[in-house]
Amino acid sequence: MTEEVADSEPGAAGAVPSLREDLATLIKLRLNIFVLLTTLFGFLVATLSGDEGWGASRVWLLFHTLVGTASAAFGSAVFNQLMEIKEDARMRRTADRPLPSERVLPTGAFLLGWILSAFGIIHLAAKVNHEAALLVGITIATYVFVYTPLKRRSSINTLVGAVPGALPPLIGWVGGGGGMEDPRGWFLFSLLFLWQLPHFVSINWLCREQYEEAGFRMWSDGDESGRRSGGLAAAFSVLLGGLGLSGVLLGFTGWFFGVVGLASGLLLAWLAVRFSRSGERSAFRRFFLLTLLYLPVVLTVLAIDWQ
Repeated sequence: MTEEVADSEPGAAGAVPSLREDLATLIKLRLNIFVLLTTLFGFLVATLSGDEGWGASRVWLLFHTLVGTASAAFGSAVFNQLMEIKEDARMRRTADRPLPSERVLPTGAFLLGWILSAFGIIHLAAKVNHEAALLVGITIATYVFVYTPLKRRSSINTLVGAVPGALPPLIGWVGGGGGMEDPRGWFLFSLLFLWQLPHFVSINWLCREQYEEAGFRMWSDGDESGRRSGGLAAAFSVLLGGLGLSGVLLGFTGWFFGVVGLASGLLLAWLAVRFSRSGERSAFRRFFLLTLLYLPVVLTVLAIDWQ
């Protein structure tokens, strides 16, 4: 999703992409690097929570977890674009993607998506554990069959889309030996889930004209002043800050993370309120960029202060 703001500004024209560039676009390589990083984080936190060290077997387990997750993420990205060919053709920033530009045939893309998705699930089941494979299967199903079609029907799609986006750290947690029933894994899920909401709200508003032209239903529809989007971003940011404090109260983290998490969420909320009052695009773009900075800072502090 972070690619959308970068690609939404006018005047970006270039040469015909190469086959390698088309493949990278089809599997949403840049976006899915984020998926791998959050999966890696979940695995690292699970390692910190257990008694196992970093032996060769542990490194190989991490490798297989990342390979399976990456393959499934790439496959779901292909299916997502297959289902949105018409919508992508209507938007300037996506009209030159491989499928709407007809540089790649839908049948070939379908085969690629099927192979990648199936390999990811099977690889995790065989090399990691069935829990990780199950979570990846849920991620694909939610992203492809629920979130993608819902984007044309209801603005609640942002909440639904945050679910598959928040599952990678839980996949890493389970792949690293953490139990699926362990509330600490779901705390990681909650952190990514709540972070995505103010982040996506800013993307929705910054790209609102293109979403409306494509027929997608977003919270930003008709919100020219930005008051509604700014209010939503502020409310979600407050919840995000509260989650940081809850980590201390639940005994998952120390006060270092609690203070940083709470302060960061309140800072985001303050910036969102400032935007809702001014309605300036530059103000919400600063908010968007701060959400990008929030995640590496807070995750680093969480790893340091994990109990």
